[in-house]
Amino acid sequence: MTKPQFFTTPQGREIAYHKTDGTGPGVVFLGGFMSDMGGTKAVYLEEWARKNGRSFLRFDYSGHGDSGGEFTDGSIGEWAQDAQAAISALTDGPQVLIGSSMGGWIALLVARSMPEKIAGLVGIAAAPDFTEDSMWDGFGDAQRAELEQTGRVALPSDYDDGPYIITKKLIEDGRSNLVLRSPLSLNFPTRFLQGTADEDVDVSVANRLLEHVEGADIRLTLVKGADHRFSTPECLNLIAKTCEKVLARAT
Repeated sequence: MTKPQFFTTPQGREIAYHKTDGTGPGVVFLGGFMSDMGGTKAVYLEEWARKNGRSFLRFDYSGHGDSGGEFTDGSIGEWAQDAQAAISALTDGPQVLIGSSMGGWIALLVARSMPEKIAGLVGIAAAPDFTEDSMWDGFGDAQRAELEQTGRVALPSDYDDGPYIITKKLIEDGRSNLVLRSPLSLNFPTRFLQGTADEDVDVSVANRLLEHVEGADIRLTLVKGADHRFSTPECLNLIAKTCEKVLARAT
């Protein structure tokens, strides 16, 4: 397997990445919470991009995968900074962002901060504002007290990487980066994909996001029975076809 390359963000964080050269607009994959760039969707899309001669970038946020730093030191705002730095330093011209889960939130933050670099956006089970609407709102009194007293709380995980350690920094920083509380214009082709069997991001989140954002070319596709991973062959094909349509409309 090819070793990643590295670059350092303006904030001094070391970011690992894989870049495929090709034509533009390029495609940038933004992964999820505690995920990494070696996931099924990222690797599948890289191969799709290579076959189609399309520029493609995947990377790990700080504290994730092969990048430097500790996960528990990070936050939504810092990971959005990582994404902005990677896009600025490693891509040419406007890009189509593909954001999975938390990556969907990161994509929206990037689109808000540097719209001139965005040609289109595809959200896969996008999870905007989840630190507030899912985590904080779901905490009991004991968990909130533990977070306040110790600065962290452990949440069970359905995946293989153990419990999620949620820090006070993550929650407080998340409040500074909410996107569903103020107007958000997406003036480029935007597609949201959401599974109806997703137990991590409810369909109501996708509907709320669709209603909230403003733009002339925004659509939501619901896939009956698809879960949060959204990584079956059928789902992967749908992601690629959706990206192709966004690219066609963007150019």
